Amino acid sequence: MTNTVPNAARRHLSLPEDICRLAEQRFGERFESLESLLEFVLRELTENDAEVLDQTEQKILERRLRDLGYI
Repeated sequence: MTNTVPNAARRHLSLPEDICRLAEQRFGERFESLESLLEFVLRELTENDAEVLDQTEQKILERRLRDLGYI
């Protein structure tokens, strides 16, 4: 599973060895590298946060429209 963006700027991170080893053991068959696993996880988290924010914004908008009598 690869979701990398070609030619995207990259950062180098320092992570605890034990966490990296456990992640590779647990998810190594599904991802070609630890980097691809972490990229997948971070993309999912940021997309899910955007969805939650959109839902929150929609509720605020609906509440405002209801208070104004449009809904």
